[in-house]
Formats: sequence, C-alpha cells, structure tokens
Amino acid sequence: MINHSTLFREKFVLPDKNILKWFPGHMGKGIKQIEQKLKNIDCLVEVHDARIPTSGRNIKFNYFSKVKPHILVYNKKDLADLNKIENVHKLRESASKVIFTNSKDQSCQGVKQIIPSSVELISKSERYNRSEKNEYSIMIIGIPNVGKSSLINILRNKYLNKARASPVGAIAGITKSVMTKIKVCQKPLVYLLDTPGILNPTISNWEEGIKLALVSTMQDHLVGPQVIADFLLFWLNKNKNFKYINYLGLKEPSDLITEVLTLTAVNINKTVKRRSVEYGNIKVQPDLDAAAYHFINAFRRGEFGKVMLD
Repeated sequence: MINHSTLFREKFVLPDKNILKWFPGHMGKGIKQIEQKLKNIDCLVEVHDARIPTSGRNIKFNYFSKVKPHILVYNKKDLADLNKIENVHKLRESASKVIFTNSKDQSCQGVKQIIPSSVELISKSERYNRSEKNEYSIMIIGIPNVGKSSLINILRNKYLNKARASPVGAIAGITKSVMTKIKVCQKPLVYLLDTPGILNPTISNWEEGIKLALVSTMQDHLVGPQVIADFLLFWLNKNKNFKYINYLGLKEPSDLITEVLTLTAVNINKTVKRRSVEYGNIKVQPDLDAAAYHFINAFRRGEFGKVMLD
C-alpha cells in the first residue's frame, strides 16, 4: 500500500546550474561541417528523443530546414507516452513531415516511412545544383544520443542486408565528425551522412537541461549521477509514478535522494571504500553513485513505464 500522504517537493532545486554547460569543440566543428555540406545534400532528417519532443532541439536546425526538405523523426517511441504529447501541430510546423520510430525494431512502421518520405519530398523540391544527380543524399542531424547512428544502421540492414556502418553507443558524443556518405538503399540509390550530436551552445532553461541529462543526451559525469537521480526521483513522485519502489527494493516512496540511494546500494550490494580524513582508516560505505546509475539506467530502459518529460 503506497502512502499517498507523503509530502513531496513542489519544485526541484539544481545545486549548480553551471553543470549543464557542455559544448565540446567537436560540436562547434560539426556545425561548420554540416553548413559546408548542405549544398551537396537533398534532405535533412532530424532525429530527436520522443520523450522530450520540445526540449533541447538545436535552434540551428530550424535554419537548415528553410534551405532543404526536413523530416523530424522522434525516436525511442517505445519509451515515450505519446498520448501526452501536447501541441502536435506545432511540432509539424517546424518540419515537412513528422515520423515516430523505434530504431531497434526493424518492423517499425516509422522506420519503413523514412526513405520513401525523403524521396517523395526531394522529388517535389528544387534540387538546384543536384538536379542532374541520380542518387539521393540525406543528412542525419540531431542532438547527442538520440539514435541517429542506430537509425542509419537499421536502414542499411533493412534495404541492403548489411552490417552496421556507423558506430553506436550508450554514451553521448560517440560520433565526432560528419562522416562520409553511407549507402543504405540501391533502388532508389540513397546515401546517408551521419553527423555528430550537437546541442545548443547555451542552455537557458535549467529544467530543459536536466531533462536532456536524464535521457542521456549529455554525459552523466558532467552533471553527476546523484543529481540526475535526484531529479528523476522528484519527477516520478510529482507524476505519482511509484514503480521505483519495488524496483529499488524500498518499502515506501521517499523524497530524500540520499535515503533512496543508500537503501538501494544496500539492496544491490554495492559498496565503496573511503579513507577517513579524520582518522586515516578505511571505511566501507554504500556506493551512492552505483545506486544512482542503477536507478537512472532503469528509467532509460523503460522499467518505470512509458513517460513524457515535456
């Protein structure tokens, strides 16, 4: 029985807003590379996380969409509560077409729409210097770790039955530069260009920034796993999602992240050795970082159900 009388925080206080600043050199270089290659591509496919349909989209991409046909792909739809998306018509205003996908599922109808939709938009557009070309060139853009490379690989496998050609990983920032063209389809002849995930240079809204961190579009250590876990706890309690109780082995909901992580560390048997500053001896303590990662990764896998952070 969940005690609904538990008092939860009404707002989340970020300990240090400077932790949300992450714009490494390869992102600035990546933007310049994308701009240089725009004249040699026919269509843009922007990939974003369906759990944060409005948060974090790079404002530069809106400029690019005025130059080339633009498809907005919301990936990871298997983790998102799409029934809670507000203002869907506004999402469509910023792109020629909106598609929802799960890049881990080759039978996904959204994945099947990407190439035909791109070819259709290109055929209706002014290709200018590319009008005589018999192949289509599509650039994949987006912020880090939203599944751009995974999408390229599943399309390549679907149409050519080829192994993956673009590196993927669970850590933001795997792709560092605009890659050479990757063939994904023979008829029609279609090439895709993978690009590095590029965030906005500055994050003006801290809540938007912490949501980006929660879905792993920023590297965890930059924000801190315990800070991310604390926001996750706040968000779950605020939305009356108490599935974390059983998963973490707790008896009841809590609003205290230190308490939650301590109990979780004990339950999953994660400890860390630390030297006492006062006495110089070694103490074995619950590993709160390990517990935080256990909590965060469960959310990212969908253990607490489908969510909509925006």
